[in-house]
Amino acid sequence: MITNATQQRVLRGVKASRPAQRAANTAEHRAALAWRLTPRDRWIIRMLHEHRVLTSHQITALAFPSFRSGRMRLRELYQWGVVDRFQPYITVGTAPMHYVLAPVGAAVLAAEDGLDVKELGYRHDRALGIAHSLRLAHTVGVNEWFTALVDHARHSDTHQHSTLGAWWAEARCARHFGDLIKPDAYGRWTTDGRDIEFFLEYDFGTEALAKLAGKLAGYAALAAATGITTPLLIWFPSARREANARRLLHRFWRELDDPHSVPIATAAADLLNPEAAHPSPADMVWLPLNATARSEASSRRELHRLLGAWPHVSPPSLDPGDESPSGTDSPRWAAPAPIPMPPLGPSHGPSTPQTGHDR
Repeated sequence: MITNATQQRVLRGVKASRPAQRAANTAEHRAALAWRLTPRDRWIIRMLHEHRVLTSHQITALAFPSFRSGRMRLRELYQWGVVDRFQPYITVGTAPMHYVLAPVGAAVLAAEDGLDVKELGYRHDRALGIAHSLRLAHTVGVNEWFTALVDHARHSDTHQHSTLGAWWAEARCARHFGDLIKPDAYGRWTTDGRDIEFFLEYDFGTEALAKLAGKLAGYAALAAATGITTPLLIWFPSARREANARRLLHRFWRELDDPHSVPIATAAADLLNPEAAHPSPADMVWLPLNATARSEASSRRELHRLLGAWPHVSPPSLDPGDESPSGTDSPRWAAPAPIPMPPLGPSHGPSTPQTGHDR
């Protein structure tokens, strides 16, 4: 070690931190926020409660026209005690700031919904506890996956209009389907009038493939219980892992009592075009598990065109919130999570964002 000493130029200096002044969580302060918080601020509060943690880059892509305007507004929300933040350690470079819901923000959200903070299910220690969670990277990865969809929709050309109509976090999925499945997320995507709803399994490359394949039985049980066929999308970190997983997934899928009740498509992160302006999971990277073409590359489909590979799957034609004719609480009829599509505008004076959330 002494013969290979670390050179000074590779050391990164530690900046002396100047603690920012933060407002106390008092009734008077929360009352003063009534005229300070914009509709977009309240939307960010609700999104943080739903998805636990969002990075500064993700919040900017979701809600602000530029990173600078988003950073300035997030700093104000932090000083007001509406959000908390932390910066994970990484071995190379600097991680972006990660934001979670703070007590003042939880109080505002609870008041909006006519609840106590305890009824909201919020605890400050648990909110900040994700900073040390072994699932932090996975949670941020799932949120990045959906953020890329939103970014794609916001920058889509006039010839192709896209919308992310629903985005359920893992915790919400567990409350609805936890006795059968525990997906990483549920979503609903629309492009040019073509709707597709789906469950997402976000593979981080650390889970045994046999365990991943074993989850198919739960999805088949849910389809049998609800009578609704909902596609399952599985996202892999690399095409190599996807190829290895598809062989095992296909074997487990064929052994199901009704394989067609669990339509599956896979994709890999390294299939995205790195030179594209806004690469996203909406691109032509999805390969149905039942694809029979010799060339897998020619069988890849865009997200909104996946239903073409499964003629037996009906598109989600009913609006969220409509009653299910079978009386089941299925993802097709249950109310969606906050719709991540706030309007572009100045950081202090946006128009009212679209939201759809459980009351």
